Amino acid sequence: MKWITNIILVLTWATVSAMPLNAGTVQQDTTGETNVTVITIKGAIGPTTTNYITRGLENAISNNSQALIIELDTPGGLLNSTQDIVQEMLASEMPIVVYVTPSGGNAGSAGTFITLAAHIAVMAPTTTIGAASPVSMGGGQQDTVMQKKIFNYSESFIENIAKERDRNAEWAKSAVRDGEAITETEALELNVIDLIASDLNQLLVQIDGMEVEGKTLVTAQATIKQLDESFAEKFFGFIMRPEIMLILTMVAIYGIVGEVTNPGAIVPGVAGVIALILLLYGSAAMPINVAGFILIGLAIVLFVLEAFTPTFGILMTGGAVSFFLGALMLFQDFPQEMQLDWYWLVPATILMVIFFGWIATSGIKAQFTGHRTGLESLIGKKAKVIDKVNEKSGRVMVSGEYWNAVTEGEEIKSNEWCEIVRFEGLTVTVKPYTPKKEIDHGVS
Repeated sequence: MKWITNIILVLTWATVSAMPLNAGTVQQDTTGETNVTVITIKGAIGPTTTNYITRGLENAISNNSQALIIELDTPGGLLNSTQDIVQEMLASEMPIVVYVTPSGGNAGSAGTFITLAAHIAVMAPTTTIGAASPVSMGGGQQDTVMQKKIFNYSESFIENIAKERDRNAEWAKSAVRDGEAITETEALELNVIDLIASDLNQLLVQIDGMEVEGKTLVTAQATIKQLDESFAEKFFGFIMRPEIMLILTMVAIYGIVGEVTNPGAIVPGVAGVIALILLLYGSAAMPINVAGFILIGLAIVLFVLEAFTPTFGILMTGGAVSFFLGALMLFQDFPQEMQLDWYWLVPATILMVIFFGWIATSGIKAQFTGHRTGLESLIGKKAKVIDKVNEKSGRVMVSGEYWNAVTEGEEIKSNEWCEIVRFEGLTVTVKPYTPKKEIDHGVS
C-alpha cells in the first residue's frame, strides 16, 4: 500500500506544480492578443477622409483595439471636412493617435487641426506641422470682413482644440494667424505634440502604459491591423479631384449633346447621364462655385447658337471664354492645393471648341434643317406640267417621273412650271410657280 501512496503524492505534486505554469501561459497569450488599428491618410482632406476615419473608429471599437492610429501626411484640405473629423475625434472614447509620417511628411493646414485633436500626437523625424491659416484652407477670394470672420473662427476653433488636449494654445493660434510652421523637434519642445517616433513599432513601445480616457494602453507587443481605404472611398475620393470633375463635366456635355444630335446612339447618352450623376454627387459634397456652372451653361448656349447664326466665330469665341472662366471659377473655393491648374483648363477649352465647332455643329444642323432625301426633299422645288392641272386632275414631271397632280386653286396649263406643295400617296399637290425676285445690281 505504501507504493500506492507514493504514486498519489507524486501525481498531486505534479498537478500543483503545473497550475502556476498553465496560469502564466494563459496570461501571456492574453497579452499577445492586444491589437491596434492603423489607417493611412495621404493627400488632401475631403469628405471621403471623414468616412474613412469614421470607419476606422468603428473598426477599432469592434476589434477591441487598444487605439486607432492615424498615419497622416497632408498639405491641407476642406474646412468643413476638418470640422467633422475634429468633432468626431474629440467625442471619441477610443484612444486616437495621430502619427505624422513618413520622414519629410507634413501635417499642414487641416492636418494641424487633426493632429492637435488626437489624444496622443506623434511626429516622425524631419516632418513639419503648421501653416494652418484659413487662406490655404478655404480657397477663393474673400472680402476683408469675411476673411476676418474666418480668421477669428479658425483661431477660436484651434485654440479650443489645443486646450481640450492640454497643448500649446498660443502656438496653435499663431499657426492660424501667422501661418507658422515648425519641425517635429520644435513641436515637442513647445508642447504641440507628445512624442517623436522613427517608425510605428517604436511608437507602440513609447505609448505603452499611457493612460487615455481612463484606459491604460498595452501596445508594446500589440498586433498591427492595417485598415485600407475601401473601393468606394478610393473611387469617390478619385472623382472628387478637380481635374476628374472637369473631365466628368466634359463627358456629360459631350454625351448628352451627342445623343441629341444623333438620336439612338445610346452609348453617348448613357455615358453622359452617368457622368452627370457623378458630377452632381461631387458637387453636393464639395464647395463648387455656382457661378462657374452658370458660365459653363452659357458657353454651351453660345456654342449651339453659333450653329445657326452667321457670326463668323464671334459666338464661338465668346463660348470659349465663358467655358474657360467657368471652369476656373468652378473650383476657386477649393483649398490652394486642390485647385485646378491651367494645363488642365487650356486643353479642355480647346477640346470643347473643337467639339462644338465641328462635330456638334454638324449634328445640330442636321437635326433642325429640312429633309435632304426622299420625297420631302422635293417640297418647294419646281416641276414641269405635262397635262394641265386643276383641282381634279393633271400630270407633272418630277425628277424624271410622271406624277398625278392637283392644285388647290388656280389651273396651271401644260408646259408651264409649278411648285410642289406636298405629296399624298401617288398624287402631288402643286401651285403656280412664282420666280423669286432678284435684285438688279446693274447701273440704270
